[in-house]
Amino acid sequence: SLTATASMEVDKDWLTVVFSTTREGTEASAVQSQLKQALDAALAEARKAARPGQVEVQTGGFSLAPRYTNKGVINGWQGTTELVVQGRDMAAISQLTGRIQGLSIARVGFSLSREARTKVEADITAEAITRFRGRAEAVSRQFGFAGYAVREVSVSTDQGGVPLPQQVMRATAMIASAPNEALPVEAGKAMVTATVGGSVQMK
Repeated sequence: SLTATASMEVDKDWLTVVFSTTREGTEASAVQSQLKQALDAALAEARKAARPGQVEVQTGGFSLAPRYTNKGVINGWQGTTELVVQGRDMAAISQLTGRIQGLSIARVGFSLSREARTKVEADITAEAITRFRGRAEAVSRQFGFAGYAVREVSVSTDQGGVPLPQQVMRATAMIASAPNEALPVEAGKAMVTATVGGSVQMK
């Protein structure tokens, strides 16, 4: 049984910003209406910057729940709505955060885009397979055999840390962006690892 790994450090190229707002009131319909107005306004601004793959816009969670007194009686309603903006154009998304009004920044996170992950996984998987074959060849010769045959093999890849959306960094408090003030961003790097494991029969 043998195992071989290969790793590559790559720049994260995908930014996700989640905007959120909360409203409270005595009437559920009024709270829902306020949330809708805030979301509609934010969506209208975000859609101006939307470009496929570069700046993508979608609505997030929308919830409405009753508030209770100590005696279990409903005394009001609280609702929350979210807007998700994500993409490769980090500069455009950063600038957009300063133009979104009515919603505050709740979470920010970086990851690899699907295209970047596919490319790097293909590269490091090929490298891990080459290392596995080289090790199998070396071990076989060390035991006095001329070669080997692969009996079973498994290939897996992993990005260091937990992938989005779980990886999204949560702020201790929502950030209220000042008008036209861009959010400073620094993507950092991700370590992607491929592992090849399996068994060979020496011949």
